[in-house]
Amino acid sequence: MSAETGSPATAADRTPQAPAEDRFASDPAFGVHEGGKLVVRPTRGIESREDLALTYTPGVARVSSAIAAEPELARRFTWASRVVAVVSDGTAVLGLGDIGPAAALPVMEGKACLFSEFAGLSAVPVVLSTTDVDRIVETVAAIAPSFGGINLEDISAPRCFEIEDRLRERLDVPVMHDDQHGTAIVVLAALRNAARVTGRTLADLRVVVAGAGAAGIACTRILLGAGVGDICVADSRGVLHPGREDLTPVKRWVAENTNRAGYAGTMTGALKGADVYLGLSGGSVPEAAIASMAPGCIVFSLANPTPEVDPEMAARYAAVVATGRSDLPNQINNVLAFPGVFRGAIDAGATAITEEMKLAAAEAIAGVVGDDLAPGYVVPSPLDRRVATAVAEAVAATARAQGITR
Repeated sequence: MSAETGSPATAADRTPQAPAEDRFASDPAFGVHEGGKLVVRPTRGIESREDLALTYTPGVARVSSAIAAEPELARRFTWASRVVAVVSDGTAVLGLGDIGPAAALPVMEGKACLFSEFAGLSAVPVVLSTTDVDRIVETVAAIAPSFGGINLEDISAPRCFEIEDRLRERLDVPVMHDDQHGTAIVVLAALRNAARVTGRTLADLRVVVAGAGAAGIACTRILLGAGVGDICVADSRGVLHPGREDLTPVKRWVAENTNRAGYAGTMTGALKGADVYLGLSGGSVPEAAIASMAPGCIVFSLANPTPEVDPEMAARYAAVVATGRSDLPNQINNVLAFPGVFRGAIDAGATAITEEMKLAAAEAIAGVVGDDLAPGYVVPSPLDRRVATAVAEAVAATARAQGITR
């Protein structure tokens, strides 16, 4: 069976009759979501006794017995190897924050639609009515045999770090928290090309990261792994440095592996002479701080719907400007990464998603831009159908080269 986007007729059949006066009727967004965006359909019909006997009993018993004797056969004779679980507890949903599992479900359904549309993978939304780390880990581990990959989504920091780490240790299928690594992959891809536009290399760059949540930490890690010259990370209390006594273990690691000059001031102060601003925190940045950056600087201001740095203002100082908005050039959108990453990992039979696979994904995304590279085009459109294929091929090849495939 497969989880798919339902046809309008099917959705109408599943939708309760609307009241005479419906306050949502005039908003097209509600029309798209009414009745949900997914259905589950069999891949084969049942039109005869023989069909019934093969699809269910007694034929299915032969298949189940074979899998019991050789568990790896489940990858061939069930849907598990081609289906991703999209799991959330609803604590960090989009820009809405902690809105709970029921309100998170439309977002997870949307994520499943993106898996289908861009990677040809089925996906099942799973929202959990608990925020307890132990219960989330145990629940996801318990349902994991039904799936070929686990996409963690919209789980707040710092719990998301422990949840992902523990599930990666326990499970032999790809596990990725997309808010961390999907963002990081696309940011690295865009930064590779932005550096080329400005005549720099990654090693030349001094980057200031505003935000030390899930995305900020993951971006810092992947940029370090890619060879960025120097990174300075700031949270709401200022720049992370080893002298601070209020750091979580994750922030302590960041403080010990970044900020080579040991700067202990504010984020805006750190921007003086910096090559790159990477905004992942919300709020706003004064014009004077952007004006103080290096000539030909790069500004990635990714808060949605309102970027931390006004794009028009940023363009007065920066050679390249990127945002998270679909109505502006250079949109940093996770859909460029996660469909292809999971498709490639699953195609290769990978048992994990490694740092090398993420780096390969970023390079593949950057490569799609090719010779069309320009200040207003450092990252492909989220609707560019070439991206998922390029990412999947790069990720699968890296997994095989690392020897982590089944």
